Amino acid sequence: MTPTAIGLGALACLLVLVALHVPLAFSMIAVGIAAFALQTNWGPALTLLSTDPSQVLASMDLAAIPMFLMMGTFVSLAGFSKDLYTLAACVLGHRRGGLAYATIGGSAAFGAICGSSPATVATFTRIALPEMLARKYQSGFSGATIVAGGALKALIPPSLSMILYCVVARTYIFDVFIAAIIPALLTVAANAIAIAIVVRRRSGIAPVVERATKEERRAAWRKAAPAILLIVAVFAGLYSGIFTVNEAASVAAIVSFFFALWRRALTWQNLRQSAITTASIVGMIYFVLIGSSVFTYFVNLARIPELLIHGVHAMELPRPVLIFAMLAIYIALGAVFDELAAIVVTLPFALPIIVNLGYDPIWWGIVNVIIVELGLIHPPGIVVLILQAMRPDIPFKQLYWAIVPYLLADLAVLILLVAFPELATWLPSIMR
Repeated sequence: MTPTAIGLGALACLLVLVALHVPLAFSMIAVGIAAFALQTNWGPALTLLSTDPSQVLASMDLAAIPMFLMMGTFVSLAGFSKDLYTLAACVLGHRRGGLAYATIGGSAAFGAICGSSPATVATFTRIALPEMLARKYQSGFSGATIVAGGALKALIPPSLSMILYCVVARTYIFDVFIAAIIPALLTVAANAIAIAIVVRRRSGIAPVVERATKEERRAAWRKAAPAILLIVAVFAGLYSGIFTVNEAASVAAIVSFFFALWRRALTWQNLRQSAITTASIVGMIYFVLIGSSVFTYFVNLARIPELLIHGVHAMELPRPVLIFAMLAIYIALGAVFDELAAIVVTLPFALPIIVNLGYDPIWWGIVNVIIVELGLIHPPGIVVLILQAMRPDIPFKQLYWAIVPYLLADLAVLILLVAFPELATWLPSIMR
């Protein structure tokens, strides 16, 4: 068999294993080693089991992941999510759809100090959903807003999706964090516009509530001050160059730990459980990246990226058409793969094509993250499943119909980003 035939066959085997629910990390390791052995022999193939894990474990870029995850755990224990939502509700709650705006704004702010979209959705399902339902907001609209706000976390640094993209693509994490600022602001604005359109067309789904008093607003500002201080400290230190990404993650984890301690939210039991949960997630991420490293090694040896590049050139299609075709494939894969799998499995094939077409890998990283965001909410949508599992009284049909405006908003941002790549590349270019 030719190397290309082996490579294509191995890719088909990987898709079959994933469809059979074999863990992604072990699927990529098994397929990668077997395909590499077929191209060489079993001796060099098995050495990958020692060299690739050591390279992944020695990566300093990955050191930020456990720190940001621990930060997310501590700020959740400290109640920062409730404080940020209460503040946003006091400021915006009196407007029509105000609690929906507050949910999007609170999710974006909480996303800056939480490492996970599912965790953000689970947190706001407990905090925001009862408040919205108590004020007669329609349940499907309320749930969809929480889901959209949670998915927005993927685009708010520090984002695990961004870090993983940078590790696999060998791109500077700081550059991608900087590049995400404008697209993140655009996405928040697009979601707010979607809310405004929906509540004006169907005013009954989001009644106007009473304006918060000055005393309530002042109390909300005081209560949310530690969370705001943490966000400002981390981002100011990171973007001013005082901290590296790893240093910012470490400082954020330590400061959030002391805030949780100060609020007497820490016990030995929840501290132990937090450490176990964080270690489990980090271990899973490391295993997947080891599998990705083995898989990428044989993909390059089989020269599949070169084959794809030649195939793309042979089609002689305009660049935008090729990009939109790739995006359509990615969005379809989002219904099958989770956010981690979508990045690590497809990147060895997609990135060489993107670079060969003359696009910036930083730009493609932001596009990838927006696609991840879409994948989180379009059916079946992992964060939709989380919310519905927590609140089975809200039917899937209601949720999926109510999510449509948010999907359209994210698609609009994606189209803007493809049409104007400078939206992602301008800030990193002026800060180098």
